[in-house]
Amino acid sequence: MRNVITFLWKNYFFFLFVFLEIISLVLVVENNYYQGAAVVNSTSDFTGGILQSFSDFGGFFKLKEANEILAEENARFHNRNPKAYIRTDTATFFVRDTLYEQTFVYIAAKVISSSVNRRNNYLKLNKGRLQGIGKDMAVVAPNGVVGQVIEVSDHFCSVMMIINKHSRVSAKLKSSNQVGTLIWKGDNYRRGTLVDIPTHVQMHLGDSVITSGYSHIFPEGQLIGVVEDYKIEKGSNFYTVDVAFTIDYNKVYNVFVIKNLMRKELKFLERVEDQN
Repeated sequence: MRNVITFLWKNYFFFLFVFLEIISLVLVVENNYYQGAAVVNSTSDFTGGILQSFSDFGGFFKLKEANEILAEENARFHNRNPKAYIRTDTATFFVRDTLYEQTFVYIAAKVISSSVNRRNNYLKLNKGRLQGIGKDMAVVAPNGVVGQVIEVSDHFCSVMMIINKHSRVSAKLKSSNQVGTLIWKGDNYRRGTLVDIPTHVQMHLGDSVITSGYSHIFPEGQLIGVVEDYKIEKGSNFYTVDVAFTIDYNKVYNVFVIKNLMRKELKFLERVEDQN
């Protein structure tokens, strides 16, 4: 404190000069229109930049809310998408006086925890039974398949990811519609394996691997990945296809849970078939 007082005392002429200059500038600006306008114009960009910075900074913290709103809007879009409906034969019957009957319902959700470095990987979502989530519902992200719901509480649910040794997804090659099974061998969370594709099928690198719809869990045509490589094991009649996932499962955040409204009806028919 003593040093500060000494410094001010030694330089008081300079500070007095600066103080008087400031007073003079204020008087000139306040009493002369031209000079006042010039000062306002010269400082507006500076103050505007500061305010914009504060606005951008505040907007950053609103991105989370904006993303959640966007996810809800996307869910409503999917629910109106024709692919979520099945067309009925109008020559035979009508359903609710319309040509289409909704088959799939999309529910937006957020990932609250996940893993990718285990043999059996799961994630948890912030939606549960009270929000319409049930077991065996599909979970997808905007750019690919994530997994399926295996357990549900009132407010949360647990999802078995596609990168799980117990995961089996009915998948097909987009170019040929040949159906196989997508499994995960546990060595790389960015790669899966498509099996049960017959060797007579013509394979193409880069071909899309999509859901077949046969499991009645995932809608047909959901993207899983692309063909990265393929081979035929000695003595086998089927390809082993390496699939590069389109999703980085370490970065999954916003997802959709998909409910198949026709699944109970389809499963009932399957049980009848098994009994005969």
